[in-house]
Amino acid sequence: MVERKALVVRGGWDGHQPVETTDRFVPHLEANGFSVRIEGSPKVYADADYMAGVDVIVQCMTMSTIEPDELAGLTTAVANGTGLAGWHGGIADSYRNSSDYLHLIGGQFACHPPKAEAERVGEQSDYFIPYRVNIRPEAAEHPIVAGIADFDLVTEQYWVLTDEYIDVLATTTLAAREFDPWHRPVTSPAIWTRQWGKGRVFVCTPGHNMDVIVHPDVTTIIERGITWAAR
Repeated sequence: MVERKALVVRGGWDGHQPVETTDRFVPHLEANGFSVRIEGSPKVYADADYMAGVDVIVQCMTMSTIEPDELAGLTTAVANGTGLAGWHGGIADSYRNSSDYLHLIGGQFACHPPKAEAERVGEQSDYFIPYRVNIRPEAAEHPIVAGIADFDLVTEQYWVLTDEYIDVLATTTLAAREFDPWHRPVTSPAIWTRQWGKGRVFVCTPGHNMDVIVHPDVTTIIERGITWAAR
């Protein structure tokens, strides 16, 4: 059996714990027959010869920037069959300087609503609110979410801007509270997939830090999403 290749690209904002969270999934990759290479920047995407042999990319790179040759290498690899998988800001809030990256992913972080002002203490926890992830009934048999029921989290709830060329597996509804500037609830994709050329893209918006990553349903969804996306 030929060993497949996985590339982990991690970095950006440290608050999302890119090292700790990606390390959580390296054993899963190895157990499924992948050799794993880890890089701390997207520079590797510009190496066309190497990228041609990558079967899946696990990216956790919040914000940061990407150069034109790096983005071209990433999009070419995915179009040719390399899978791309990630969670939270590591994939849905990466490379804000690039509209072409947004086009590839199909969704972009817009906000995570905070607690009421009186409850805020000036820390990340100001944005940790209770919410539910709802598995779409029509997606219930998809291999990424099969057997998983709706589940609750207390963490950042992502409002993402998306297009119609995504296949939504789960949603979350952001409330319209009396202090919010929006006036009605907004249902936003929470987990989705996207076909790009011959490649597959998987995005899971829950995953702010290890406290969320270790939630059994989040762990399972991400593990399945990575293997589903792989060539």
